Amino acid sequence: MFKKYYPGAYADSVFAIDYQKLYQKGFRAIIFDIDNTLVHHGADADQNVILLFQKLHRLGFQTILLSNNDKARVSRFVREINTPYICDAQKPQPQGYQQALRTLGTTEKETIVIGDQMFVDIVGANRCGIPSILVHYISVPGEKWIGFRRYLEKAILLCFQYHQRSHKCSMHIHQNTKQRPPKRKLFCEISPLTYAISEKKNILKRHLQNHRSDIRFAKAVSHQKLPYLISECSSHLIKKGKGIDPITQQNKAQNIRIAAKQIHGIVIRPGETFSFWNRVGNTTPQKGYREGRVLILGKLTTGFGGGLCNLANTIHRTVLESPLTVTEFHMHSDALAPDENGIRVPMSAGTSVSYNYVDYRFRNDTDEDIQLLVQCDAENLFCELRSTNPFPNRYEISEEDHHFSFENGKYYRNSRIYQDTYDKKTNERIAHKLILNNHSEVLFDPALLPSELIRSIGKYDKKTE
Repeated sequence: MFKKYYPGAYADSVFAIDYQKLYQKGFRAIIFDIDNTLVHHGADADQNVILLFQKLHRLGFQTILLSNNDKARVSRFVREINTPYICDAQKPQPQGYQQALRTLGTTEKETIVIGDQMFVDIVGANRCGIPSILVHYISVPGEKWIGFRRYLEKAILLCFQYHQRSHKCSMHIHQNTKQRPPKRKLFCEISPLTYAISEKKNILKRHLQNHRSDIRFAKAVSHQKLPYLISECSSHLIKKGKGIDPITQQNKAQNIRIAAKQIHGIVIRPGETFSFWNRVGNTTPQKGYREGRVLILGKLTTGFGGGLCNLANTIHRTVLESPLTVTEFHMHSDALAPDENGIRVPMSAGTSVSYNYVDYRFRNDTDEDIQLLVQCDAENLFCELRSTNPFPNRYEISEEDHHFSFENGKYYRNSRIYQDTYDKKTNERIAHKLILNNHSEVLFDPALLPSELIRSIGKYDKKTE
């Protein structure tokens, strides 16, 4: 009788959900309601919500907001969150959910809906065959009247929970603070063969997603520079230092030069999306790619096309200093090697790309054509973004509370990284947006860490190792 209102699971809040477990179950995208799900009705995104979305994106989830509210409310909420949205969705009608799937490029089985209303969020998800999680609505102290629908939902929720207990069919999405048994290996972790099989499967899946998606990828190339410089960035092609293999560094430089030629001059028109792999293609030895350093399952090894993460990262740093919207970003450790000359540069590493399912993408939500230029000389990689007309603001990356910590036998780099927006005329900072709550495992010799930046050292103190 009530099954059309039943969610797949129930949680006390969006923060009580074990998203890692959802990812392991095969979910790759989340459709969120906003009001009374993420924040109280009408409230702006708070720090907890901002950090939640950053965590989800680091885990590999795509996210989208689906709201019955108007554009003014939703666009205000999304200012501090890097995620697309659909407003005036008319939930529980299926059209908004179907549009969200097209935007995400995922299937119903890969996507999950999270909302606070059975009669709206959950019914709409069930109509479209999308799994869902009902969360307890957010209330404020002293709020007495919650509406007649809420009392009906409470009654149906009791029926749902009884049904769950009697059939033992819960999705088990709650975070568990009790000690857990040893984690079972994923299929890709069993052996190099199973990893290769998983990789081929993910490549095929992304090809299918791209084919089904209505994303407009940038294709036009112009080798005539657009007139106005938005931002620029450079990085060294070859790193030198203790423990750095010069051969893989030389191969990395060669790989970057080949890939850069495929990107140089690309024009991203309004509404278009730049995709790293859509431009670069597969990194095969037939194209001249060499074996460089790659990070697989947390371990450094070699592979054809290794080092292209450096190219993607330099592009990412340039994009962060522009009005462009990053739509897909994956991160590995930004502590792969010591800081060059001991100088810390925020976002100098960390962007992860792997053909073609771990992509780097950004969208042009401005009214101007924007051009990406990527070139190399003997030792350096240079990246520029240019436009047809100037923009009123400039953008910078800043970092706060940079330090290293020692946790459970490992060292980690920690910091908060922001995108700052300044008015060009007044030089006033008008936005200070948190883009990354950094917590990266150190993958080089900890003896090279600056001792003055280390906090919370345990019994395996660096000085006694």
